[in-house]
Amino acid sequence: MPAMSSPFATFLIVGLLFASFPYDYNILWTTPPSLVPGVDSREPYYQMLENHLKFIHASPPLISRILHIVIGTGLLGFITKLYRPSEANLLFDGASLVLYMCGVTVYIANIVKGMRVVTSGVYGNPALAEGQVDDSGDYLGREDSLKVLAASDTILALLLVGVLILQAGQWYANKKEADEIEEMDKKHDEKKALQKEKKKQ
Repeated sequence: MPAMSSPFATFLIVGLLFASFPYDYNILWTTPPSLVPGVDSREPYYQMLENHLKFIHASPPLISRILHIVIGTGLLGFITKLYRPSEANLLFDGASLVLYMCGVTVYIANIVKGMRVVTSGVYGNPALAEGQVDDSGDYLGREDSLKVLAASDTILALLLVGVLILQAGQWYANKKEADEIEEMDKKHDEKKALQKEKKKQ
């Protein structure tokens, strides 16, 4: 039943992103109290996020394959729903597919690449000798890379929540349309019954 797979795949991916939120929160949204004077108060959270990302990236290949199958199933669900689309499918599923593809792009461009950088531990310009600083601004350091990953999680979560809202809106619109058609059919049947009674009299 691919038509229903899109919301379920989206729910699963949002759940996975929710697991990263405790790490992302202290990096993006709040400044935690400093535990050690003179040390960045976010440093323990950078370390926790880094360890978390390394752990996820080091998971067995089966885990990433399952995630990619879920992503592909969601994509297949949207494409299937857009085959010979109705107006509602074209609007809601088309917009959902655009948001979903934006999410896939964020996943590939930021999250996968960022996890590789975190796992390798090579931040900034790898061509520089150790201890040198890159002033060009073309490369991100450790903190900025982790902030980009945290922000990417948030962006991806918002995109996927948008997909879920659009799918819920489509369900509501279809239900409302079905109720209106049923009401119109009921009135039409009542009208026919009245006309038959008048003819009999």
